[in-house]
Amino acid sequence: MKKINLAIYYTLFIIYQEIVFSGLINKTESGIFLTALLSIPIAITLTIISLLFSKKINKIITYILTIAITILFGAQIIYYKIYEAFLSVYSIINGKQVTEFMDVIFSKILENWYAILLIIIPLIILIILNKKKILIYERQSIKKIAIEFATLILIQIIALVCINTINTNSMYSNKNLYYNIHIPKLTAKNMGVLTTMRLDLQRFLFGFEENLPINLYVDGETIKEYEYNVTDIDFDKLIESETDEKVIKVHEYFKEKQPTNKNEYTGMFEGKNIIAIVGESFSSLAIREDITPNLYKLYSEGFQFDNFYTPVFPVSTADGEYITDLSVLPKEGVWSFKEIVGNYEPYSYPNVFKKLGYTTNAYHNHTSTFYERDKYIETLGYDSFTAIGTGLEKKINADLWPESDYEMMKATIDDYINNDKFLAYYMTVSGHLGYSKETNAMTERNWDKVEDLPYSDKAKSYLAANIELDKAIGELLNRLEQAGKLEDTVIILSGDHHPYGLKIDEINELSQYERDDKFEKCRMPFIIWSGSMKEPVKVEKLGSSLDILSTVLNLFGVEFDSRLLIGKDILSNASPLVIFSDRSFITEKGKYDAITNTFVPNKGEKVDENYIEKINQTIYEEFRMSTKILEYNYYKKVFK
Repeated sequence: MKKINLAIYYTLFIIYQEIVFSGLINKTESGIFLTALLSIPIAITLTIISLLFSKKINKIITYILTIAITILFGAQIIYYKIYEAFLSVYSIINGKQVTEFMDVIFSKILENWYAILLIIIPLIILIILNKKKILIYERQSIKKIAIEFATLILIQIIALVCINTINTNSMYSNKNLYYNIHIPKLTAKNMGVLTTMRLDLQRFLFGFEENLPINLYVDGETIKEYEYNVTDIDFDKLIESETDEKVIKVHEYFKEKQPTNKNEYTGMFEGKNIIAIVGESFSSLAIREDITPNLYKLYSEGFQFDNFYTPVFPVSTADGEYITDLSVLPKEGVWSFKEIVGNYEPYSYPNVFKKLGYTTNAYHNHTSTFYERDKYIETLGYDSFTAIGTGLEKKINADLWPESDYEMMKATIDDYINNDKFLAYYMTVSGHLGYSKETNAMTERNWDKVEDLPYSDKAKSYLAANIELDKAIGELLNRLEQAGKLEDTVIILSGDHHPYGLKIDEINELSQYERDDKFEKCRMPFIIWSGSMKEPVKVEKLGSSLDILSTVLNLFGVEFDSRLLIGKDILSNASPLVIFSDRSFITEKGKYDAITNTFVPNKGEKVDENYIEKINQTIYEEFRMSTKILEYNYYKKVFK
């Protein structure tokens, strides 16, 4: 039987894995040509490595490399299926806490057994080929290695020529993805998993700065019916005294950025207490008058932001919190939640309200060190942080998973409720996946309240888990009323991301309308409620979690400079923009899917040919400036 060169095996093996990944995740064949072209140099590199020694050792090396690459593709598929994100080198290095969610991982592996079967087929084929002794494992001569290396260089050059010359004009061209922008989802779609991981590793080791020269698109002039939310920042003086050209460019950007206007709701809640809650996987699916009456009360009586989205970002809860708390976008490829530690954050809730005489307490009913949340909370400026590991374990049952939102609320209200002015921040955990009685203690606790509902067990499990959050809200409302502080307190409730532990058909079981698996699954609640409100306020304007901080600061009438926040006050007349991690977006005119490069206009809307590119430019700058705020500790430079 004719022998097979190892380079052919590796080439077919890698291209096969890339096709499987693209089919399962991207569900498109676009990018296959360039992916295949970029796969050949990788295959040749693996061939050279695999044929440096004796036949026996070379065979072992081939098995090791095949298994390693198979595991890598499998890990990326399962990670994406759980988090809808690309697994970065940074997350791999910092991901020791993944062991806490092994049950979720194993569950997802079982759920996607067909994917695992598909990616291990080449390993099975390798075993068969070796039994038949078809593959060539003889050590190569220097001459042959030189020929292979020259071929590697030639094909890589051809690939780079394609990258640098074909369709280079769009914002998300292969050229920009390869050199100028870090968007792993798009890079993996266009150039493959291995090239994306190579670029990610390269940028992790040597640093990377997005540097795409564009003409920033500024959406039309804002009508100045009110004063703007700005402060007296002398950007000209900052520019004059700065020696770093990169920082000067950031100063110039924020100097020219359009601020948001004050409005009829400015100062509506001035001087009131604040309880800000970020609900784990909290969604409008969980707001029901029958089984979650307290959540329903907040929604039906407060600000109802019904056109609101909470896009999921690569580091799920940590990124969701980061966006909500700071009104900036997370940096791709790292944990911004962790990297921000030690920075100055003038517009975080505690740093704003401590100046006004508020006490500030933060709470979380899971491990205090998860994602290094304890250091993050300290950076935000809270006076105290109570979680499992910092005292909460003495007050609630910390042996359950997930821990109880109700028990946390009940055990902590006395910390602040008798203070003159207080800010309390809660990150909950009861709504965390997985959704079954076996994997979620809160589901088991509240199962009797949902078991007769006409839904699948996972959908019912999600509702049962959120009943625990509802009980926490009920306890909070009762205690505020007993203390006579119901009218003097504002409750802010939003989610960190959609319930990605549910499949889209399970989401639609609970939804009041048919949601798609791209945009509408991320339509989420944002509730602002106070006992002082005489009637609900329905807000139809588009908004997202990026806009929460600006909206809240305006409602409380505090002084802040809206130019320095990436999000916008939803209640202002600024043009809305919802940004997704893969650079997809929603505007008042329609929805753009960056993966498929398609724009679907809203009914009756028409856009010119430059519209998408203009919005893409705006999004690029907002990601870039968010990164600069993080990397440069920018606010400290502004406020000295």
